[in-house]
Amino acid sequence: MTVYFIGAGPGAPDLLTLRGADLLARCSVCLYAGSLVPPAMLAHCPEDAELVDTRRMPLDDIVERIKTAHRAGHDVARLHSGDVSLYSAFAEQARRLDRLGVPYEIVPGVPAFAAAAAALGRELTVPEVGQSLLITRVSTLSTDMPAGEDLASLARTGVTLALHLAAHRARALTDDLLPHYGSDCPVAVVAFASRSDETIVRCRLADLPDRLTAAGITKTAVIFVGRVLTADQFPDSYLYSASRVRGASH
Repeated sequence: MTVYFIGAGPGAPDLLTLRGADLLARCSVCLYAGSLVPPAMLAHCPEDAELVDTRRMPLDDIVERIKTAHRAGHDVARLHSGDVSLYSAFAEQARRLDRLGVPYEIVPGVPAFAAAAAALGRELTVPEVGQSLLITRVSTLSTDMPAGEDLASLARTGVTLALHLAAHRARALTDDLLPHYGSDCPVAVVAFASRSDETIVRCRLADLPDRLTAAGITKTAVIFVGRVLTADQFPDSYLYSASRVRGASH
Protein backbone atom coordinates (compact mmCIF):
# COMPACT_ATOMS: atom_id res chain seq x y z
CA MET A 1 0.00 0.00 0.00
CA THR A 2 1.29 3.46 -0.96
CA VAL A 3 0.05 7.02 -0.58
CA TYR A 4 0.53 9.00 -3.78
CA PHE A 5 0.70 12.75 -3.23
CA ILE A 6 -0.40 14.01 -6.63
CA GLY A 7 -0.05 17.58 -7.84
CA ALA A 8 -3.40 18.27 -9.49
CA GLY A 9 -2.15 21.39 -11.27
CA PRO A 10 -3.63 24.90 -11.21
CA GLY A 11 -7.23 23.97 -11.93
CA ALA A 12 -7.85 22.95 -15.54
CA PRO A 13 -8.60 19.19 -15.47
CA ASP A 14 -6.48 18.54 -18.57
CA LEU A 15 -3.37 19.94 -16.85
CA LEU A 16 -3.24 16.87 -14.62
CA THR A 17 -0.18 14.86 -15.66
CA LEU A 18 -0.50 11.48 -17.37
CA ARG A 19 1.20 9.86 -14.38
CA GLY A 20 -1.25 11.53 -12.02
CA ALA A 21 -4.24 10.37 -14.06
CA ASP A 22 -2.89 6.81 -14.22
CA LEU A 23 -2.44 6.66 -10.44
CA LEU A 24 -5.90 8.10 -9.79
CA ALA A 25 -7.32 5.27 -11.89
CA ARG A 26 -5.49 2.71 -9.75
CA CYS A 27 -6.23 4.00 -6.24
CA SER A 28 -9.30 2.80 -4.36
CA VAL A 29 -9.22 5.81 -2.00
CA CYS A 30 -8.86 9.46 -3.03
CA LEU A 31 -8.54 12.36 -0.61
CA TYR A 32 -8.90 15.78 -2.22
CA ALA A 33 -9.64 19.39 -1.29
CA GLY A 34 -13.02 20.08 -2.86
CA SER A 35 -12.51 23.83 -2.77
CA LEU A 36 -9.43 23.59 -5.01
CA VAL A 37 -9.63 20.38 -7.05
CA PRO A 38 -12.19 20.42 -9.90
CA PRO A 39 -14.81 17.63 -9.76
CA ALA A 40 -13.97 16.66 -13.36
CA MET A 41 -10.57 15.46 -12.21
CA LEU A 42 -12.22 12.82 -10.03
CA ALA A 43 -13.59 11.15 -13.17
CA HIS A 44 -10.21 9.39 -13.39
CA CYS A 45 -10.96 7.52 -10.15
CA PRO A 46 -12.46 4.00 -10.24
CA GLU A 47 -16.25 3.96 -10.06
CA ASP A 48 -16.19 2.27 -6.67
CA ALA A 49 -13.42 4.45 -5.22
CA GLU A 50 -13.90 6.07 -1.81
CA LEU A 51 -13.81 9.84 -2.40
CA VAL A 52 -13.06 11.99 0.65
CA ASP A 53 -13.38 15.79 0.49
CA THR A 54 -10.85 17.17 2.97
CA ARG A 55 -11.74 20.85 2.75
CA ARG A 56 -13.08 20.98 6.32
CA MET A 57 -11.05 18.15 7.83
CA PRO A 58 -8.26 18.83 10.34
CA LEU A 59 -4.90 17.30 9.52
CA ASP A 60 -5.14 14.57 12.16
CA ASP A 61 -8.45 13.36 10.67
CA ILE A 62 -6.92 13.26 7.18
CA VAL A 63 -4.00 11.19 8.42
CA GLU A 64 -6.41 8.90 10.26
CA ARG A 65 -8.26 8.19 6.99
CA ILE A 66 -4.94 7.39 5.34
CA LYS A 67 -3.97 5.12 8.22
CA THR A 68 -7.28 3.26 7.95
CA ALA A 69 -6.75 2.72 4.21
CA HIS A 70 -3.20 1.54 4.88
CA ARG A 71 -4.41 -1.07 7.35
CA ALA A 72 -6.93 -2.30 4.77
CA GLY A 73 -4.19 -2.55 2.14
CA HIS A 74 -5.58 0.17 -0.14
CA ASP A 75 -3.51 2.56 -2.24
CA VAL A 76 -4.41 6.21 -1.60
CA ALA A 77 -4.37 9.17 -3.96
CA ARG A 78 -3.89 12.43 -2.06
CA LEU A 79 -4.69 15.23 -4.51
CA HIS A 80 -3.16 18.66 -3.92
CA SER A 81 -3.71 21.72 -6.08
CA GLY A 82 -0.72 23.01 -8.05
CA ASP A 83 2.52 21.22 -7.28
CA VAL A 84 3.14 19.36 -4.04
CA SER A 85 6.44 21.17 -3.44
CA LEU A 86 4.78 24.57 -2.86
CA TYR A 87 2.38 25.51 -0.05
CA SER A 88 0.70 22.10 0.00
CA ALA A 89 1.10 21.12 3.68
CA PHE A 90 2.80 17.95 2.42
CA ALA A 91 5.59 18.31 5.00
CA GLU A 92 3.17 18.03 7.93
CA GLN A 93 1.49 14.96 6.45
CA ALA A 94 4.79 13.29 5.54
CA ARG A 95 6.10 13.78 9.07
CA ARG A 96 3.10 11.92 10.49
CA LEU A 97 3.24 9.16 7.88
CA ASP A 98 6.94 8.63 8.60
CA ARG A 99 6.11 8.05 12.25
CA LEU A 100 3.40 5.57 11.27
CA GLY A 101 5.61 3.75 8.79
CA VAL A 102 3.25 4.47 5.89
CA PRO A 103 5.07 4.65 2.52
CA TYR A 104 4.39 7.51 0.12
CA GLU A 105 5.51 8.96 -3.20
CA ILE A 106 5.24 12.42 -4.76
CA VAL A 107 3.87 12.99 -8.27
CA PRO A 108 4.71 16.52 -9.50
CA GLY A 109 2.05 18.81 -10.89
CA VAL A 110 1.95 22.05 -12.87
CA PRO A 111 2.57 24.85 -10.34
CA ALA A 112 0.23 27.84 -10.20
CA PHE A 113 2.96 30.34 -11.07
CA ALA A 114 3.76 28.45 -14.29
CA ALA A 115 0.11 28.42 -15.33
CA ALA A 116 -0.17 32.12 -14.48
CA ALA A 117 2.88 32.97 -16.60
CA ALA A 118 1.38 31.01 -19.48
CA ALA A 119 -1.85 32.97 -19.15
CA LEU A 120 0.18 36.18 -19.42
CA GLY A 121 2.10 34.90 -22.42
CA ARG A 122 5.39 35.88 -20.76
CA GLU A 123 8.71 34.27 -19.97
CA LEU A 124 9.82 35.02 -16.42
CA THR A 125 13.56 34.94 -17.21
CA VAL A 126 14.55 37.48 -19.85
CA PRO A 127 18.18 38.02 -20.96
CA GLU A 128 19.83 41.00 -19.20
CA VAL A 129 16.52 41.98 -17.59
CA GLY A 130 15.84 39.26 -15.04
CA GLN A 131 17.26 35.76 -14.57
CA SER A 132 15.86 34.96 -11.14
CA LEU A 133 12.40 34.24 -9.77
CA LEU A 134 11.67 34.54 -6.06
CA ILE A 135 8.56 32.59 -5.02
CA THR A 136 7.16 33.68 -1.68
CA ARG A 137 4.03 34.69 0.22
CA VAL A 138 3.11 37.05 3.05
CA SER A 139 2.32 36.48 6.70
CA THR A 140 -1.25 35.53 7.52
CA LEU A 141 -3.18 34.98 10.72
CA SER A 142 -2.41 31.28 10.48
CA THR A 143 1.28 31.18 9.56
CA ASP A 144 3.98 33.81 10.08
CA MET A 145 6.98 34.09 7.80
CA PRO A 146 10.32 32.95 9.26
CA ALA A 147 12.82 35.56 10.42
CA GLY A 148 14.51 37.23 7.47
CA GLU A 149 11.83 36.12 4.99
CA ASP A 150 9.49 39.07 5.46
CA LEU A 151 8.57 40.70 2.16
CA ALA A 152 10.41 43.96 2.86
CA SER A 153 13.67 42.03 3.37
CA LEU A 154 13.21 39.83 0.30
CA ALA A 155 12.33 42.86 -1.84
CA ARG A 156 15.83 44.25 -1.38
CA THR A 157 17.06 41.69 -3.92
CA GLY A 158 15.01 43.42 -6.65
CA VAL A 159 14.44 40.15 -8.50
CA THR A 160 11.18 39.15 -10.16
CA LEU A 161 8.64 38.11 -7.55
CA ALA A 162 5.88 35.52 -7.70
CA LEU A 163 3.65 36.09 -4.69
CA HIS A 164 1.24 33.36 -3.65
CA LEU A 165 -1.52 33.64 -1.04
CA ALA A 166 -1.07 37.40 -0.91
CA ALA A 167 -3.92 39.10 -2.78
CA HIS A 168 -5.78 39.86 0.45
CA ARG A 169 -2.77 41.88 1.64
CA ALA A 170 -2.39 44.01 -1.48
CA ARG A 171 -2.06 47.33 0.34
CA ALA A 172 0.53 46.10 2.83
CA LEU A 173 2.63 44.28 0.24
CA THR A 174 2.60 47.32 -2.04
CA ASP A 175 3.94 49.46 0.80
CA ASP A 176 6.74 46.94 1.35
CA LEU A 177 7.68 46.76 -2.34
CA LEU A 178 7.47 50.41 -3.45
CA PRO A 179 10.83 51.51 -1.94
CA HIS A 180 12.64 48.73 -3.82
CA TYR A 181 10.75 48.39 -7.12
CA GLY A 182 9.36 51.88 -7.69
CA SER A 183 5.82 53.03 -8.32
CA ASP A 184 5.99 52.35 -12.07
CA CYS A 185 7.25 48.75 -11.80
CA PRO A 186 5.06 46.42 -13.89
CA VAL A 187 2.75 44.07 -12.01
CA ALA A 188 0.55 41.27 -13.33
CA VAL A 189 -2.00 39.33 -11.33
CA VAL A 190 -3.61 36.09 -12.49
CA ALA A 191 -6.52 34.75 -10.46
CA PHE A 192 -7.78 31.19 -11.01
CA ALA A 193 -5.13 30.52 -13.68
CA SER A 194 -6.21 27.99 -16.34
CA ARG A 195 -9.84 27.90 -15.12
CA SER A 196 -12.95 29.15 -16.85
CA ASP A 197 -13.12 32.10 -14.43
CA GLU A 198 -9.48 33.11 -14.95
CA THR A 199 -8.96 36.85 -14.42
CA ILE A 200 -5.90 38.91 -15.36
CA VAL A 201 -4.95 42.35 -14.07
CA ARG A 202 -1.97 44.30 -15.40
CA CYS A 203 -0.95 47.57 -13.81
CA ARG A 204 1.77 49.63 -12.15
CA LEU A 205 2.83 48.63 -8.65
CA ALA A 206 1.42 51.83 -7.18
CA ASP A 207 -2.02 51.02 -8.58
CA LEU A 208 -2.13 47.38 -7.42
CA PRO A 209 -4.39 47.68 -4.33
CA ASP A 210 -7.08 49.69 -6.13
CA ARG A 211 -6.99 47.47 -9.23
CA LEU A 212 -7.38 44.28 -7.19
CA THR A 213 -10.24 45.80 -5.22
CA ALA A 214 -11.98 46.81 -8.44
CA ALA A 215 -11.52 43.31 -9.86
CA GLY A 216 -12.70 41.63 -6.65
CA ILE A 217 -9.53 39.54 -6.40
CA THR A 218 -8.82 38.49 -2.82
CA LYS A 219 -7.50 34.91 -3.08
CA THR A 220 -6.39 32.09 -5.41
CA ALA A 221 -4.14 34.47 -7.32
CA VAL A 222 -0.47 34.80 -8.25
CA ILE A 223 1.02 38.30 -8.20
CA PHE A 224 4.09 38.90 -10.37
CA VAL A 225 6.27 41.95 -9.82
CA GLY A 226 9.21 42.79 -12.07
CA ARG A 227 10.51 44.45 -15.23
CA VAL A 228 10.44 41.16 -17.16
CA LEU A 229 6.67 41.56 -17.47
CA THR A 230 6.97 44.33 -20.06
CA ALA A 231 10.53 43.90 -21.34
CA ASP A 232 10.91 44.11 -25.11
CA GLN A 233 14.41 45.55 -25.56
CA PHE A 234 16.85 42.77 -24.77
CA PRO A 235 19.43 40.64 -26.61
CA ASP A 236 18.69 37.16 -27.90
CA SER A 237 19.72 34.30 -25.65
CA TYR A 238 23.23 33.03 -26.37
CA LEU A 239 21.79 29.53 -26.74
CA TYR A 240 20.24 30.56 -30.07
CA SER A 241 22.81 33.12 -31.20
CA ALA A 242 24.27 32.81 -34.69
CA SER A 243 27.83 32.77 -33.36
CA ARG A 244 27.10 29.81 -31.11
CA VAL A 245 25.27 27.84 -33.79
CA ARG A 246 28.10 28.39 -36.32
CA GLY A 247 30.67 27.35 -33.71
CA ALA A 248 28.75 24.20 -32.84
CA SER A 249 28.79 23.01 -36.46
CA HIS A 250 32.57 22.71 -36.63
